[in-house]
Amino acid sequence: MTEKSTILLVDDERAITDNLAPILERSGFTVLTAANGEEALKIITAKQPHLVVSDVMMPVIDGREMLRQLRAVDNWIPVILLTKVGESTERAMAIEEGADDYLNKPFDPHELIARVRAVLRRARPGKPSLAASWKLACDDLTLDRRSRRAFLDDKELTLTPKALALLEYLMTHPDEMVSRERLLDVVWGWDYPVGTRAVDTRVAELRRKLNDDANQPRFIETVPGMGYRFASKVEIAA
Repeated sequence: MTEKSTILLVDDERAITDNLAPILERSGFTVLTAANGEEALKIITAKQPHLVVSDVMMPVIDGREMLRQLRAVDNWIPVILLTKVGESTERAMAIEEGADDYLNKPFDPHELIARVRAVLRRARPGKPSLAASWKLACDDLTLDRRSRRAFLDDKELTLTPKALALLEYLMTHPDEMVSRERLLDVVWGWDYPVGTRAVDTRVAELRRKLNDDANQPRFIETVPGMGYRFASKVEIAA
């Protein structure tokens, strides 16, 4: 019998934990709850859950401070932060500080479950995740997230900022179907007046630069009617 993954759900709003916990349990997870980051840190030490889903804005210790404290002691338990729609700076800081993913509030519980499963699949016990690593590689493609530069066969690619951000998200979420709406949110933000065709335009730009054939993709695969997937294995580069 396969061991159930244990999820720690952290939110100071009891209505949220009371609503989400049963949904996660029905999806096959064991669920623990905490009302703030301080409680969460104690539970993480004592119970060692497999993944944390945490609100950002909480009393005592908030979600981002909890995340900082975990990473400061080299604890790489996967963390998904719940942020408010439109707060692009908040989301960017969350990822930079070591979050594995984020989800906008309000959200569909089924989207949370899908995100939890995707993060657990990518998890490397005791090691930083792709999302928390500064340099990623896939064959002869390298992405340096700190310097915001990408290289193919050791030659720097000239990419627009949007195309680079799109490549970054796809490489930190390999083998995961990412919808156009999700990419639109990540790269442009909800307050940016563009449609999903903007995503297709930037994907086309990436494919040209990567010499990637849409019909036989090496890097970016189209999921018909849904979105895109980074099709090759991504590793943390030295």
